[in-house]
Amino acid sequence: MTTTISAKAVFALRAQTGAGMMDCKKALTESGGDEQKAMELLRQKGIKTADKKADRSTSEGRVFSYIHHNQRVGVMVQIACETDFVSRGDDFEALCSDICMHIAATVPSPVSISIGEVPSELIEEERRILLGSEDMANKPDEIKEKIVDGRIDKFIKERALLEQEFVKDPSMTVADRLKASIAKLGENMKIVKFARFELGSE
Repeated sequence: MTTTISAKAVFALRAQTGAGMMDCKKALTESGGDEQKAMELLRQKGIKTADKKADRSTSEGRVFSYIHHNQRVGVMVQIACETDFVSRGDDFEALCSDICMHIAATVPSPVSISIGEVPSELIEEERRILLGSEDMANKPDEIKEKIVDGRIDKFIKERALLEQEFVKDPSMTVADRLKASIAKLGENMKIVKFARFELGSE
C-alpha cells in the first residue's frame, strides 16, 4: 500500500531540513511518512553530497564573531566556501553562527578542528594522568594500556571540533552540521580556524 504524502508534511520537513521539495517528498515516501526516518535519509544523502564536493577549492568565506550573553566568552571562526555569493547569504551566516555558539557553549571546549590536530603534548599528559590514576593501580600492564587507549580515543574525539556532538542537536556531530550546509547550498565548505576567549582562563 502506497503512503499518501501531504503537501503540509513536505513543507514541514523542508522547514526543518532546508532540503528541496522533491527530495523531502521522496524521503517521506521512502520512509512511509515517518518524519524522523525521512530526516535521517536526507541527512545521509547530504553526507554523500558533501563528500563528493570535498576536493573543490574554497577561496571565499567569512570571519564571524560571537559574544556569549554573559559577556565572558567570545568566539571567532573562519569558514571558507567556494563563492562570495554563498558567503553573503543567510544560510551561510546561520552556519557561522551555529559553529560559534557551539564553540562557546560546549564542554570540554574544542582545542582543534580535527582529530589529527589535537596537540600530542595534551594527549601524552592525559595518558600519564590516566596511567597514574588509582583505578589502574592493581591492573596488569596490558590491561592498563587497553583501558587507557580507549579513554584516550574518547578524550581526543571530545576535543576535536568536527567530532563533537553538535550543541543544538546532539543526534549529529559538528561535521554533520557542516555537511548539511554543503548539501543544501551546493558548495564545498571548510572550518579553517577558530579562537575561543574566556575571562579568567589563560
